[in-house]
Amino acid sequence: MGKRLGECDLLFRTVPARFENKASAMSTLEPHRTGPAPLTDWRPDRAAAQARLEAFLPWAGSDYARRRNFDQGPDQRSHISALSPWLRHRCLLEQDVLRQTLSRHSFTNADKFVQEVFWRGYFKGWLEHRPGVWSQYKQALLHGLDHIDKQASLAEAYQTAIAGRTGIACFDAWAEELIRTGYLHNHARMWFASIWIFTLKLPWELGADFFYRHLLDGDPASNTCSWRWVAGLHTIGKTYLARPDNIRTFTEGRFYPQGQLAMQAPALTGPKPTDPVSLKFDRPDLHGLHYGLLITEEDCSPDQFAGLQPAPAALLALNAAT
Repeated sequence: MGKRLGECDLLFRTVPARFENKASAMSTLEPHRTGPAPLTDWRPDRAAAQARLEAFLPWAGSDYARRRNFDQGPDQRSHISALSPWLRHRCLLEQDVLRQTLSRHSFTNADKFVQEVFWRGYFKGWLEHRPGVWSQYKQALLHGLDHIDKQASLAEAYQTAIAGRTGIACFDAWAEELIRTGYLHNHARMWFASIWIFTLKLPWELGADFFYRHLLDGDPASNTCSWRWVAGLHTIGKTYLARPDNIRTFTEGRFYPQGQLAMQAPALTGPKPTDPVSLKFDRPDLHGLHYGLLITEEDCSPDQFAGLQPAPAALLALNAAT
């Protein structure tokens, strides 16, 4: 392959963990305390991932709990970990993040950050046990794209939204930021999804697809389940409403869409989640057999198999662009 086993050189392609919608009593970090530098480079390798983790670790405790819901814009990411792209592509593993975090902080102090790390695993497991939900989403997406081709008004509304020309300043800024940087703060993702669904009244599947195609950390489980949660389909009947005052508070006055957003968020209806299926992991005896490993962007950490006996005869790496 021309690469060391375990080197993560896949190109990142174009939602996230849930968060609580509670105002912080502290609007800024103390002047003499600053977190890791704002992110300016998304290098898909482990050295970059570990460097970001080490820079963030001192702030993974109470500082993170106080500041995690504030979105100060793409040039101010010093108060969040922003580790999700590396976690998504397995250049960094959750257990390593948790182990290093809890070596620096007590569980009580780092509780909020630990919870956020676990949300990805929760969504991953939830969707793995309900593959029918993913199939339903893909089918609905195809229908939505077909409707765009056939309905001029829907096509215009959709293009206006993804081009950031709605006239809602915060939404338009987030659309531009997503396309330009491949990242959005978790809180902005929820605001964006809520505005997409309840204010612009666009199909949620089209919004989820827009995110999935552009997010560096785009993950089928986290992204799909998060959009379903906003729409009231994940926790049945419970929706997320983006409110102008909340946006003003947590963007520290950068945006205040007063009078521009829907005032209600009635839950959408859709097919009920399929019943959970049992997962089976067969572990055949490989001794005496020739076998290969298929590594995809879903799990870019093949060095974890370095100790396999017998060793694989071949290793094939694929990504979404191939």
